[in-house]
Amino acid sequence: MALKSFVLTIAILAIVSSISHASDPSPLQDFCVAVNDSMAAVFVNGKICKDPKVVNADDFFKSGLNIPGNTSNQVGSAVTAVNVGNLPGLNTLGISLARIDYAPYGLNPPHTHPRATEVLAVLEGTLYVGFVLSNPGPNMKNKLFTKILKPGDVFVFPIGLIHFQFNVGKNKAVAFAGLSSQNPGVITIANAVFGSDPPINDDVLAKAFQVDKKVIDYLQSQFWWDNN
Repeated sequence: MALKSFVLTIAILAIVSSISHASDPSPLQDFCVAVNDSMAAVFVNGKICKDPKVVNADDFFKSGLNIPGNTSNQVGSAVTAVNVGNLPGLNTLGISLARIDYAPYGLNPPHTHPRATEVLAVLEGTLYVGFVLSNPGPNMKNKLFTKILKPGDVFVFPIGLIHFQFNVGKNKAVAFAGLSSQNPGVITIANAVFGSDPPINDDVLAKAFQVDKKVIDYLQSQFWWDNN
């Protein structure tokens, strides 16, 4: 009887283990809607592969990251991304890169990367950086982790969490970020909430933020700068 129970337990654990590993791969774009293949072109979760016979070194090369981004904008920052969209050799490799330039007191606003963890290395300037954890239990606040970074410092932003960088110095700052996806995506919180098209109903936002609708209407009327 004990042997049968042991065998049954092992069998159940094997089934559960098998199910836990039988999941869809992480998406490489925002969605992949199923279509009737006989009526549409091919759509894939990522990019179709180039014929290996015509691949050359230029497919794995991109120049220009030595050029500072234009930080003359409302937030005082510019992100120069290198991903599968402009470096085709990154396809399926699960990695990308970005240069971020900051004017004095420039901000890379609170945002998330839905498909990537980010590791940030500061080359120049002083940055105040941080990320916020996902919702905790009832009557608890989301925990904030922050750090002041100087040249040579590195900081990690876990996948999907809201994070930011703010140049607290009087001089410009420069950082480089590595991301764990060929197409990490970015959702800038203020832009998405107050600048969506069509706009989110102001009753919804007034209730969510617990403010008067006039405040929401004002925020929705602003121009929300995209620094990417």
